Amino acid sequence: MNKYRRKLLQLILDNLDGLMQELDAVRDDEQEAFDNLPEGLQSGERGEAMEEAISNMEDAYSQIEDAISSIEAAME
Repeated sequence: MNKYRRKLLQLILDNLDGLMQELDAVRDDEQEAFDNLPEGLQSGERGEAMEEAISNMEDAYSQIEDAISSIEAAME
């Protein structure tokens, strides 16, 4: 791989890292909001939707981690 493409991949890695940090912050906010709900609301429709959103964000975070690993492997 040439220097130019390696530099482009590094820019992509930097962007993905920034996105992971933003996604993590949003997930933390949603988790805190869920934790602050009364128990009755946590087990209700709203709470279940929040749990699903948190789970989806965790999945997205893992997929970004996988993408970063794959890009790093490509750069070797």
